[in-house]
Amino acid sequence: MVEIKEQQLMVTPANNIPGPGQGRWTYTHYATIPDNGQRYEVVDGVLFMTPAPSIPHQQIALRIARHMAALIEDARLGYILIAPVDIELAPKSVVQPDVSVVLKNSRTKITETRVIGAPDLEVAISSPTPASYDRGAKLETYTQAAIPEYWLVDPHARTVEILVWQNMSYTVQGIYSGEQCIVSQIAPVLNGIRCVQFFP
Repeated sequence: MVEIKEQQLMVTPANNIPGPGQGRWTYTHYATIPDNGQRYEVVDGVLFMTPAPSIPHQQIALRIARHMAALIEDARLGYILIAPVDIELAPKSVVQPDVSVVLKNSRTKITETRVIGAPDLEVAISSPTPASYDRGAKLETYTQAAIPEYWLVDPHARTVEILVWQNMSYTVQGIYSGEQCIVSQIAPVLNGIRCVQFFP
């Protein structure tokens, strides 16, 4: 029973889905997958099945989105998008970050079906099993797309690690916890949000 539970939490290659074959998936192929109740992402042409988020995961995503919306959307500085929403970073890379920020000057990237191109900021809420996915394959895809800012939220450590794109690679801008206030280079309006507010 424990083994099944762990498998359900893992991000795994979706090798059994009919399509062009692993390594050749594009947004066009991805968009034709029938709605079977599963969530998928394409990373460098490889189709992955991603687990449904846990309740604490959803609570954290909602809290982050709510605080961002109050400071960014309400001030008409940009748009907050929450999963599931397709972000087509490249023809062979389609991801569904927990929370995405598209600032006003990038609004033309938002279409009716997806965001085409890199958002200004993306948030991933990790869990122990797929953490290597967020820091491995997906981080490499974000590097190729040069997403300006990437937040890795660890619900167990109750930390927010902020990576910023500088000199063709990511640099850790800071790791925040407890009552510490977030510092965002891409959206300074978020500076001053206490990290503790994100965690139930």
